[in-house]
Amino acid sequence: MRADIPSPRKITGWIMSPRETLTDQQEERLLEVRLACPDITRACDLARAFTDLVRNRRGSFLLEWIRQAEQDAPKPMSGFAGFLRQDLDAVTAGLTLHWSSGVVEGHVNRVKTLKRAMYGRASFGLLRTRILTQP
Repeated sequence: MRADIPSPRKITGWIMSPRETLTDQQEERLLEVRLACPDITRACDLARAFTDLVRNRRGSFLLEWIRQAEQDAPKPMSGFAGFLRQDLDAVTAGLTLHWSSGVVEGHVNRVKTLKRAMYGRASFGLLRTRILTQP
């Protein structure tokens, strides 16, 4: 029955959620989908392996993951692996080192958002004041 087929969004949510957070019914449904489609099975395995690399800072295993993804993964995932290979040193450093530019990027995003919101409405002095006084 067509109504029993879960949506791609739902399947993706099950794949990307940690196993311990899935209900028994969700695990069962994901297993059914994996058995029905080998591409989803491979994508699920690779996605969970990549998540492990990111969460546990295992950048030293990235090249092996890329090789596996390029070898027999579904097209979108092998394409993603190819993009990672293009800047391998930076991605490996991001998955290995504890330093991050995330805080700086957050401030840049905040300033750009304020700038866009105030475009054409106020003077530079007011924009400067808002940037310096907002947390």
